[in-house]
Amino acid sequence: MRRFCASYLPLTSLLLVLISQSSLAQVTMQQQMPNYSRGPASSAATTRNKAGAPLAQPLPELRSVPEEIAILRLAPGFLLNLNVLDDPDFSGNYRVNERGEITVPVLGTLHVAGETATELGDQIRKQLLSQGILKDPQVSVNLVEYTSAEVNILGEVTSPGKYPLLVPRNLIDILALAGGTTLLAGNEISITSLGKPAEPLSVRYSRGSDPKTVERVVVHPGDTVQVKRAGVVYVLGAVTRPGGYVMQEEGTLSVLQAISLANGTLPTASTKKIYLLHRNLDGTGVIMEVPYRGMTKGKRSDIKLHPTDVVFVPTSTLKSIFINSQNILSAAASASIYATAVH
Repeated sequence: MRRFCASYLPLTSLLLVLISQSSLAQVTMQQQMPNYSRGPASSAATTRNKAGAPLAQPLPELRSVPEEIAILRLAPGFLLNLNVLDDPDFSGNYRVNERGEITVPVLGTLHVAGETATELGDQIRKQLLSQGILKDPQVSVNLVEYTSAEVNILGEVTSPGKYPLLVPRNLIDILALAGGTTLLAGNEISITSLGKPAEPLSVRYSRGSDPKTVERVVVHPGDTVQVKRAGVVYVLGAVTRPGGYVMQEEGTLSVLQAISLANGTLPTASTKKIYLLHRNLDGTGVIMEVPYRGMTKGKRSDIKLHPTDVVFVPTSTLKSIFINSQNILSAAASASIYATAVH
C-alpha cells in the first residue's frame, strides 16, 4: 500500500500544478477583459482593473443623422463628398455652383439642385451603368457643408424674426417656431415665396378654425410668413367704455357685438337711431343711420362691421336735461337736509 501511494505521488503533484496554472490563467483573463455587465459600472471599474492596469475606455455614444439632413435638398454653396468604391477617379469633394451644378470627371456637368444626397448618388450610379463605365458601381454622396436656410416670420406673432429652416414645414409648425400668434392677430396670413415675390399666397386662419385646413399649407426655406393684424372697430359717443375693439376669432363683428364690448349705452344715450361711419376703398366716407332700438328688439337684422368702421351713439338732449334736473333736485334736497340738521 505504501509502495502504491509512493508511486502515484509524483503524478498527483503534477496534476495539482497544472490545475493551479489553469485557474491563474482564467483569473488573469477575467481581470483583463472589460466589464460588459448590464448594470451601471462605477467610473473606477471602467478605467482600471484590480491590479491597477488601465482598461480601454468605452466607445462614445453613436448619434444618428437628423432626419432633416437626410432629406435636405441640395442648393448652391453645398459641399459634397462623392465616393465611388474601387475607383478613386470619381471620388472627391464637389462644390455646388450658383447654377446648382457640379462637374464630375468623365460624367461632365450634373444639375443637382433640388435633389437629396441619396437621389444624387442614385443618379450618378445610373449614369455609370448606362454609359458602361462601371459594371456594378457602389456610389455614396455625403454632405460636408451646407448653407443654413431661414424663414422670416413677421406680424402678429409672439417672437417675430428669422428662424432656421432646412426642409419644408407646414404652417402650424412655422407659427409654433415664433411662439404662436398674438391676441391682435387676424384671420389672414400671407406667405411670400422667394421664387415668386410678386405672387404671395393668402391663407385664412384663426384660433377657431380647423387646424387641418392649414396643415396642408407648406412653407419652404427662404419664404416670408406675415400674420396680419386683426381689424379694429371704434365705438364712440354715449357708451360706457368708448374705444377701439379688435375683430378677433373669425374676424367678424356686428353693431350689437361692438356696443356690447363697450359695456352698453349710457342712460343719456339716444337709442332710437345711431350712426355708422364706413370708409370705402377709395378713401371716401359714408354715414349711415342704424335702427339700434329695432335691432335690440329683434325687429331689424344686425349689421356686420368692417375694419376701421366707427359706431357713434348720440346723446339724447331730453334725457340729458331730465337726468341733469334729477341730479340738481337730488343735490338741493341733500343740501336742505344738511341745513336743517345744522340749525
